[in-house]
Amino acid sequence: MASSMWRRVSIQIVRTSERFLSTSPEPPRRFVAMWGNGDYGRLGLGGLESRWRPTACTFFRDDDLPVSIACGGAHTLFLTESGRVYASGLNSFGQLGIKSGTSHVMEPVEVFGFSEKVVQISAGYHHSSAITEDGDLFTWGNNSSGQLGLGRRADSIVSTPTRVDCLVGIKVSKVALGSEHSIAITDEGSVLSWGAGGSGRLGHGHQSSILGFSMSSSEYTPRLIKNFEGTKVKRVAAGMLHSACIDEQGSVFIFGERTINKLGFGEAKNASRPLAIQELPFSEEVACGGYHTCVITNEGRLYTWGSNENGCLGLGSIDIVRTPQDLRSSLLKFPISQVSCGWKHTAAISGGTVYTWGWGGAQGTFFEDGHSSGGQLGHGNDLDCHEPMIINVDRHVKALQISCGFNHTGGIFEYNSQI
Repeated sequence: MASSMWRRVSIQIVRTSERFLSTSPEPPRRFVAMWGNGDYGRLGLGGLESRWRPTACTFFRDDDLPVSIACGGAHTLFLTESGRVYASGLNSFGQLGIKSGTSHVMEPVEVFGFSEKVVQISAGYHHSSAITEDGDLFTWGNNSSGQLGLGRRADSIVSTPTRVDCLVGIKVSKVALGSEHSIAITDEGSVLSWGAGGSGRLGHGHQSSILGFSMSSSEYTPRLIKNFEGTKVKRVAAGMLHSACIDEQGSVFIFGERTINKLGFGEAKNASRPLAIQELPFSEEVACGGYHTCVITNEGRLYTWGSNENGCLGLGSIDIVRTPQDLRSSLLKFPISQVSCGWKHTAAISGGTVYTWGWGGAQGTFFEDGHSSGGQLGHGNDLDCHEPMIINVDRHVKALQISCGFNHTGGIFEYNSQI
């Protein structure tokens, strides 16, 4: 039964491609493809089945094609050309942005409540965000640790998009959501963070309690990271217990006590403040996973480091990598243009092709009913992969964007018969 399911997946991708091929005089067409754990409908394919290979999502219309995707813990956000936001998956904490009485949604549903056209989306473990074209930030979902930035009096669950009013007048350009924290950049390059402060993931440093013990508290509204004053930051990333930034000089900074302590970066007392990673060349993009980090340099090289559990660094079977390592593979023939990290898996785009590696899901426990806990690598099984491995879609298909959730993956692809 599993093999027949793979054939159906391949047929669905091919049929999508054929539809685009039949309109060759038109511009290249974009579509969403999803794979991995299908529980709660997080794949947006109309069911709960897991998919071990990329499966086209046929929900979106040709007159409003998808431009971006963000995979969270057990939910997914989609952004279209017109600036409309859609969501699917688990809604236990209101992370879909729809009425709180809905437990889950199996195909994309539109999210309303934004003041202007949305230009960027981000999905955390149980919370979500969107930035409008005028720079307003909207958040919704789990707010138990203040990760929505709406203040101490806000509800612990916010089920509809709510503007972060304390940032009105400040144009937000980018935002990244972690497990229980958020980090954003303003158009001037200032960095703000809020939410759960444990492990130093907010970058504000420790605060001393009245008993003299070192602690790191939650922040319920966005707070400026003072270590970046005078520095213009261009990229941010948020993982489970750590965060990372890249400034305009291409320098990478990381903060998060458990990650830094575990990997041996610097001293423990400095782990809750941004620490520069000296071993990296000029960097352009950064992504954070559970306990691993990936950086793309200006030359398109990919560096990875951290915990290599299940092979998520792509460096073979080594356990822990304490300093950034250049990921070299004979399969990666072109510069890396994008990278995304899940909890323990990684995806990257090289030459318009998607490569994945790391945690496959169930390590060979392949369920024929389609409810395997894995498949997020898209290789047709749920086995771990310790080195980059290509995902086969269609020779006329080019990957434009990739996003890793906890144990599912999605991407925006473009079909062009000229490729």
